[in-house]
Amino acid sequence: MLAYPAMTSRASFVFSFACVLVASSALAESSPNYSGMTFEKNVAIPMRDGVVLRGDVIRPQGAGPFAVLVYRTPYNKEDALQEYATFQHAVERGYAVVAVDVRGRYASDGDVRPYETEGRDGYDTIEWAAKQSWSNGAVGTFGLSYPGAVQWLAAVENPPHLKAMVPAMTFSTYQNFFYAGGTFDMSWIDWLWGNIAWDVRVKKNLPGPHNYEEAAAEWKKHGDEMHSKLPLNSMDAFRELTPSYYGWLAHPVDDPWWDWCELRNKYFKTSAAVLNLSAWYDDNYGPEGAATNFNGLVHSRGGKPDRTALLMGPWVHGEMAVAKAGERAFPSLAAIDYDEVVLRWLDHYVRGINNGVDRARPVRYYVMGADEWRDADSWPPVARRTPYFLQPGTDGNFGLLVPNTRPAKPGSTAFASDPADPVKNVYETSGAHDYRELSKRSDVLTFETAALDRDTEITGPIEADMFMSCDSKDADLYVRLLDVAPDGTAFNLMSPGLDVQRASYRQIAKGRQLLTPDTVYELHLTNLMTSNVFKSGHRIRIQISGSFFPNFSRNLQTGELETVSGKTQKATIRIYHERAHPSRMILPVIAHN
Repeated sequence: MLAYPAMTSRASFVFSFACVLVASSALAESSPNYSGMTFEKNVAIPMRDGVVLRGDVIRPQGAGPFAVLVYRTPYNKEDALQEYATFQHAVERGYAVVAVDVRGRYASDGDVRPYETEGRDGYDTIEWAAKQSWSNGAVGTFGLSYPGAVQWLAAVENPPHLKAMVPAMTFSTYQNFFYAGGTFDMSWIDWLWGNIAWDVRVKKNLPGPHNYEEAAAEWKKHGDEMHSKLPLNSMDAFRELTPSYYGWLAHPVDDPWWDWCELRNKYFKTSAAVLNLSAWYDDNYGPEGAATNFNGLVHSRGGKPDRTALLMGPWVHGEMAVAKAGERAFPSLAAIDYDEVVLRWLDHYVRGINNGVDRARPVRYYVMGADEWRDADSWPPVARRTPYFLQPGTDGNFGLLVPNTRPAKPGSTAFASDPADPVKNVYETSGAHDYRELSKRSDVLTFETAALDRDTEITGPIEADMFMSCDSKDADLYVRLLDVAPDGTAFNLMSPGLDVQRASYRQIAKGRQLLTPDTVYELHLTNLMTSNVFKSGHRIRIQISGSFFPNFSRNLQTGELETVSGKTQKATIRIYHERAHPSRMILPVIAHN
């Protein structure tokens, strides 16, 4: 998914959808050249319910048969084929490529219901491709973001001819995709407005924006109003355009209805070879999704990385050819040639080429700060799980973050959280940004280490165990991890969304459980992850708040859900740092000789 700038956790939209079409190693210096290839436009692909999708088929000259790569997108197959050279490179290697508009988009028939029909439609498209006269029956898939998600949704339907796939920068669970820690991801509003709504207006001849540019202009005028509307289901912009928005809101995060886009219980349903790819500054669902999907496949395949691999870089969503993430720059070696990575994987597992992919170590990840790639046999790497305990500060401003030493005295620190005046994300793009100013807010708590006396590498999953109480029935807790340089720059180490937990969903398997005011609860935040070397002289900092808007929905703090209620109330959230309630971060410290 791709979103508008400054509004959400998604990659900045800037009304350019190119980076979700397919992340080529770079934008083609000139338009891809399909001369000398067989090119068929808008070939009919029937679905099981009678709806016809349409795809462009490009293949080498001759009768074949050829191995086939399927690419499915909501962002216009024609734009993908013209903007990126991945398809040309694939055909030059001997593939037939089928680029398909998903249901209800561009050349394809039917009504668009984002993601909801992609499992069945993906299965039908893959099996259709396998049966064509020019196909040898071996099919692979590729793409990132939405074109990555559709691969997984199809794969767990178990199409028999799917041999391999490269789903990049996508999710493992709706709980970290449509929601994050129990909060609703507000970037769906941006995405539906900029991608789906205007196209439906065109097809239904309704008034309003009829293209990206017009939608962008309207968003600048009304985007803040749309985000601020409470309850969420009272926002009328999509009433005649996309019922999916209201359907998603009608199903809270603990509703079994969402199982159609839950992958974590379905890895055994696919035997495809899967290269999982994401990045530390990818949208929040990406790094968790790639790591969880990789380990889920390993577990389902007898504990061995059988035909699966994991690649994690330092990029933002869709920008793997750029050695930069927000304000943080990396050496050129941080960039990758996406086309080559993808096609080498597919060459081996779809075409059977002995290129050594199967002999490489299955995990490759980039260590920020050290600025080097590492290879491993499993994820996460072996680390010393080190508790960093929250303790009161000495100057009354910042608290301390102390490794291995529990607080000795009773203590807690409180802040007021007001949904009507939430903590706001002021940055318009994804990636690393300087969040030092947030620590000046009275509704943000800050704890940090002393200046480090040596380089300290943190690689792998990070846990935040926070003991909290609240004088209301519900609250959200955000725990951001930052790298603070001697000059005061405080860079985040991951995108927002991995760092939040709604208190009422603290045990999601048990459903929603409201708080008893002023009772102490322990919240576990388990989705945080990164790979970063905190240099000597730097500090490890966490910022704690009750909101981060408009990335994610506001907790009303009344006990009512913001999807159906608009009444808010202020609340006092108290974080405990004492022997009986030792709030802590658990950091995976990598030992070096």
